[in-house]
Amino acid sequence: MPDSLDARLRDEIDDQVAEAFDAYLSDRLAEPGPLRASLTAGRGARLVLGTVALGALATALAPPGIAAVCWIWGAIAMIDVTWLWAARRR
Repeated sequence: MPDSLDARLRDEIDDQVAEAFDAYLSDRLAEPGPLRASLTAGRGARLVLGTVALGALATALAPPGIAAVCWIWGAIAMIDVTWLWAARRR
């Protein structure tokens, strides 16, 4: 296959994949989820953003080693998920 035909075919496939991905994302964003439920219930995402900021600070101050960092971010993930699930139940 000539290079120009191959390049055009790749560009066409890339465009089709990008369009399909955009359609998928727009469908997913239209579905209600925990964060969307939290925001529409009047509860801001301040806790989530606050835990991420504290996690960044804790990571910077953590002793060297991957275990401490994993514990920090694992705890943050648990807090955030619990917060979002509680918002969804209300």
